[in-house]
Order: sequence, then structure tokens, then C-alpha cells
Amino acid sequence: MDQAGIIRDLLTWLESHLDQPLSLDNVATKAGYSKWHLQRMFKEVTGHAIGAYIRARRLSKAAVALRLTSRPILDIALQYRFDSQQTFTRAFKKQFNQTPAYYRRSSDWNSFGLRPPIRLDDFNVPEATYVTLPETVLIGQTQNYTCTLEQISSYRDEMRHHFWNQFLTERDKVPPVLYGLHQARPSVEKDDEQEILYTTAVPSDQLSQPMQSTQTVLLEGGEYVQFTYEGPRKNLQDFILLLYGTCMPTLQLTRRQGQDIERFYTHGGITPHEPPADIHCEYLIPIRTLADSKTA
Repeated sequence: MDQAGIIRDLLTWLESHLDQPLSLDNVATKAGYSKWHLQRMFKEVTGHAIGAYIRARRLSKAAVALRLTSRPILDIALQYRFDSQQTFTRAFKKQFNQTPAYYRRSSDWNSFGLRPPIRLDDFNVPEATYVTLPETVLIGQTQNYTCTLEQISSYRDEMRHHFWNQFLTERDKVPPVLYGLHQARPSVEKDDEQEILYTTAVPSDQLSQPMQSTQTVLLEGGEYVQFTYEGPRKNLQDFILLLYGTCMPTLQLTRRQGQDIERFYTHGGITPHEPPADIHCEYLIPIRTLADSKTA
């Protein structure tokens, strides 16, 4: 295997072990090289020092935990192998230009400081389009569930499937456009979980027949960054994680308060017994523009 292949495999392994001991000796043993040779090879292939990269990725993971859970800062620091809250705070402030406590309290989520994982394969960042949405009235149902950060990928597809089945049960035909509105907040009951609010909805002018257990839902107007996904339904969550973990920091965007919007385009027709395996979805994230910042 060539050097790039060795480092590619190592990067994948590192990403799933960021909360484990990762001394240079441990990593070198995993790779099968001396730590001096591994450091040199990693720098040649990626352009980054391996120790600095591991720390930056750990801090980025910790930043996500700060935003999406209410776990004590010390617990998060220890999970990502910092020996004290003071050490963690110094390192965090150096990377994010603010303390962990301030980062958690901020109403906006600035992507500055988040370090995307290195990808060595041919990789194209999804194309971003900036749009302004008007306030729109939808008809839908809002439901909620809780999960840990580690459960997001599996839970969200299952819940999306479940909620859409419930929502479309009363409809003979599938509307041409369906909306999923998503919002996450720390759980008030368990500090290591987040509560997900998910609204399934359709534009009010597409509702040709009345539906039980629905309410008026307001799709918030404002500035959004939009990405398009076409592919297997089960891979949509990985695409969303890519948007937050790579695209938002690469584009240096700030997420403002509000709901993420999933806008699904269908072929219409009779409601199927099972959701389609492949989907066409526009994913929109509410953002703070430069003009917004100046008037805030």
C-alpha cells in the first residue's frame, strides 16, 4: 500500500478513536511504523502535524457536544482526553477564540475553529446556494424524541421514516413537495442527550383534503444556505453531518437560531406502502449574513 493509502486508513481509524488514548506511541503501533517515520509520513501526505490534527479534531468534537448537550464541561473535557477543565479551556480558547462556557451560551453557532476531518479521496464539497425564503404557512405535525450524539445517524433516519408514515397515512396521494423541519436542543432530563423536534408538513395550498391531528406551522423566513442531495434515503444523515462538519466551517458560516429545512421533491401519485429508497432533497440551514451581523 502506498503512503496515501496508509494515511487514509489511519485517518479513518483516528476519527473513530478520538475519545481513546492516542499518544504517538499508540498511533504508531496501530500504523506499524516508528513514531518518527509516521510523523514524517503524515506531514508529507496531509500537510499537517499528526499531534496538532488530533487535538484540533478532539476540540471540534467537544465543541459539538457543548452545543448539542448540557453535559458538564469537565465531562466533555475528560472524554476527549484533556486532564483538567483548565487545560481544556486554554486549548479551546486558542482554537475558537472564546471559552467553552461562552461557546455554549451563544445564540448563534459560529463555525470558526471547527476543524473538518481530512479527506484524501477525490472529494467535492457539496455546492452551496444562498437563498432568502419568505415566511410560509404549512400544515403539519410536530413530534419529538431524544438520543445521544452517537445515536443521531441511526435514530434520525428511523424517526424520519416513522413520522412520515404517520403523516401520510391519511393521504391517498403524495404531494409534490414535502417539508421536514428539524430543530435540536439539549435534553432537560438527561445531560448527555439532545431533544429532536421534527415537523412533517406540506404547503397549505397543496392540502386538497383535510387531515386529522395537524396544525398550522410557520416556516420561518430569512437567509439560508441550501445544499442539494440526491441518493439513497439512508445516506441523507451522513450528508447532513458532512454539511455541518465540513461545509459550514469551510465556508466560514454562522448558523443562526431557527429550524433546518428538508424540502423533498416527489413524483406525486398514490401514497406508497414504503418510502422510496432514493430521494431528492434540498437541505437548508439558517445562517447569519454579514448584513445581519452589522444590524444585530
